[in-house]
Amino acid sequence: MAQIDLIVIHSISLPPGQYGGDDVERLFTNQLDWCQHPYFQQIKELQVSAHFYVRRNGELLQFVSCDDRAWHAGASLYRGRNNCNDDSIGIELEGVEGQSFEAAQYETLIAVCASLAQHYPVRHVAGHEHIAPGRKADPGSGFNWVLLQQSLAWPDQYFPE
Repeated sequence: MAQIDLIVIHSISLPPGQYGGDDVERLFTNQLDWCQHPYFQQIKELQVSAHFYVRRNGELLQFVSCDDRAWHAGASLYRGRNNCNDDSIGIELEGVEGQSFEAAQYETLIAVCASLAQHYPVRHVAGHEHIAPGRKADPGSGFNWVLLQQSLAWPDQYFPE
């Protein structure tokens, strides 16, 4: 088994830009009604999962054990390694790439990252945009990397340039 040393931060909302429903949960548990919204037809063939999902209010949901692989990264490359699903934990924030996230989400994210670092040799935190540049753009420019780094007090080399 690969050693978990990377946390990947994503953003998601379903349908895009709509918050508060249970469609993301349904997607990650293979229960999404593909006919419920026209956008869902575009993602019908995706096979995705994430370890964690943080709602706008900071509520934390877990879908996959951290000891198991989740399918959140897709085709990816980071720190000289391909297939980031093999050695990373994926955290989805309810939101849209490029837009800001809520204080409650950062509080939960910081707590989860700190907890993960107590159980795994975490040495890298990156956005989906960093592990799949050109293909993905989340969490995007609205994500506050400085706040995350300062709150965790982790060294610069743990974070994207």
